[in-house]
Amino acid sequence: MILAGIKVPDTSLVREAIELARSSSEPYLFNHVMRSWLFGVVLSAGAELAPDPELLAVSAVLHDLGLTDRYAAADRFEVDGANAARAFLKDRGVSTQQMQLVWDAIALHTTRSIALHKEPEVVMTHSGIAVDFLGAGLDRVPLDKQRAILAEFPRLAIKNRLQTCLCNVVRRKPETSFDNVLRDFGSRYVEGFTAPSFADLFANAPFSE
Repeated sequence: MILAGIKVPDTSLVREAIELARSSSEPYLFNHVMRSWLFGVVLSAGAELAPDPELLAVSAVLHDLGLTDRYAAADRFEVDGANAARAFLKDRGVSTQQMQLVWDAIALHTTRSIALHKEPEVVMTHSGIAVDFLGAGLDRVPLDKQRAILAEFPRLAIKNRLQTCLCNVVRRKPETSFDNVLRDFGSRYVEGFTAPSFADLFANAPFSE
């Protein structure tokens, strides 16, 4: 399969993952996960350890299921998405080890300080997402590939729409917003949101010393 001039795996698992993301996500979010995947594929070409292309595809394409109405549950959105992806894989002949790699890639996709020290699938899932979300590593993507990816999957005002989406998660389940990227969005944009200080929690632990 060729997307934005980039060769990607064309398997039933990848096609079904794409369809699941498309049917579950708003267009701006679907385009984001597709761009993230393609950026990850481009970055993988120069990686010392190459990820499994199919697992990278599934991890990147399904990484934001936890932000969709269909799959948002009670946990932090990254875990909701990882759980949804694991359920998707269970009936499709994927090994337990491969499912765990996908779960880790999605659950850790916002936790750069850990993700970059994991397996290649986790590293490249995070790295592709970081290019699209932050521009981190964009200089490692050739300009012609950047243009092709953005033309095939336009950004569709993602900055405003994703900010709104993340702030709505903070409002809906603030207890999941303290130890991830939601903390920053809540602190800046959500009136009345106050994240607890882990220094205070430690100091007030129920022990005498």
